[in-house]
Amino acid sequence: MNTPSPAKAQDTGAPPLVEAQDVVKRYGATTALRDGRLTVLPGESHALVGRNGAGKSTLVSILTGLQAADEGTVRFDGEPAPPLADRDAWRRRVACVYQKPTVVPELTVAENLFINRQPLRRGVISWRGLRAEAADLLATWDVRVDPGARTADLKVEDRQMVEIARALSFGARFIILDEPTAQLDNREIERLFTRMRALQESGVTFLFISHHLQEVYEVCQTVTVLRDARWITTAPVAALPRHALVEAMAGESVTDRAERHRDAPSATEAPVRLDVRGLTSPSYDRVDLTVRRGEVVGLAGSSGSGKIELAETLAGLHTPTAGSALVDGAPLPFGQVRAALDAGVGWVPRDRHDQGLVPGMTVGDNATLSVLDRLGRFGLVGGERRRRLAADLIDRLDIHTEGPDQSVADLSGGNAQKVVMARALASDPRLLVLINPTAGVDVKSKESLLARMDSARDDGIAVLVVSDELDDLRRCDRVLVLFHGRVVAEHPAGWRDPELIASIEGVDHG
Repeated sequence: MNTPSPAKAQDTGAPPLVEAQDVVKRYGATTALRDGRLTVLPGESHALVGRNGAGKSTLVSILTGLQAADEGTVRFDGEPAPPLADRDAWRRRVACVYQKPTVVPELTVAENLFINRQPLRRGVISWRGLRAEAADLLATWDVRVDPGARTADLKVEDRQMVEIARALSFGARFIILDEPTAQLDNREIERLFTRMRALQESGVTFLFISHHLQEVYEVCQTVTVLRDARWITTAPVAALPRHALVEAMAGESVTDRAERHRDAPSATEAPVRLDVRGLTSPSYDRVDLTVRRGEVVGLAGSSGSGKIELAETLAGLHTPTAGSALVDGAPLPFGQVRAALDAGVGWVPRDRHDQGLVPGMTVGDNATLSVLDRLGRFGLVGGERRRRLAADLIDRLDIHTEGPDQSVADLSGGNAQKVVMARALASDPRLLVLINPTAGVDVKSKESLLARMDSARDDGIAVLVVSDELDDLRRCDRVLVLFHGRVVAEHPAGWRDPELIASIEGVDHG
């Protein structure tokens, strides 16, 4: 419990608590991590930052023993990492607290703390002993939670502390916090940071992963940057100015005035097609935005910004608690996908597998699902009319398929995504909502999908694009940035990567 502070660890020559060197991880032809490096000293809070796809999640999965590296080494306290099969050895070294809870919500705090290792008396669980051990563990780490409380009833911050306490009870003193503030308000974040500092004083070491860079400066001593699946730099936080951190993540100097890839036409004089006022829900707060006829507007933000929930609300998946939205002056119905479709909204969901496609149906069936009412009367769909429309959509989207009757399950990822896009366009929408439209597709398919976005603009459709891919957002006339559910910045066409990333991460360049 007397682990030295980071400075003392360096002074005494103590070995790193965790060290990863030259780590490589491949998934088939994809290299998810090609040069992973991390050195974490005992007792520090060490930030791991990088854009989506930088390799952070892959490195964490290797550091927690969920998968093995193809190349490179991982060491704890100078010793090689244990075999993957020895889960108890991994639990004694490291634990990760994820955004999504790993506790069982219907069990009590005490039951979650000692699940599968409850104290026994004559072969039967000793509930009194369980509660006593849980109370002692929580008191040891100053976690002020009732051991008998149902875990589902806890606030997010208290649930996180229960997960940390459970990890510490195995003997781990290295805790990975993956986006721990994504669901917390400002007061809860400050309380979490206070608890982290207290645990550091007790000898706990943290790896802190966050898209909010200002938090790195508040709670961390050292930061490691990954970019494009490679290690870029490790530096003391106090010695790394914020603009330099953004540059390391973006791979571009903030003074670089390189020209944008393309100039988007201006739609500032066109009539407003989508008008959102004061839209509010648990995920976003008092959002105002407009999208004009023939305009493409991007929505950017971190994973907890509320951008996806906002877009899904406009597509009819959710009902906000307050606010309104108009499409061409008519109220947009909420909470009903069919009603939103009838109001003129086309939609490409964030996950084509779970939300976008019916795998047991054909390409033609999937492409025309949104317009079945136009293909026949009295609930009967004309097969020939559907086949002609499907063939036209296949041609328009350049879908590589044997024909409308081929199973959509047989298509490549890029062509499957084109089918989802085809269905969104089949209804001749006035508003097109695209969520991660090029996720998981090859380069050629990506360009084809983005070209369809451009042609939708030319056709006078208002387009709202939510994406983590900067290349998707470059095609926009302007990009709005959400941070903790609020619109905090607007970037016109011609923005540079560091400027947008700084807004996404909550960094003020001043």
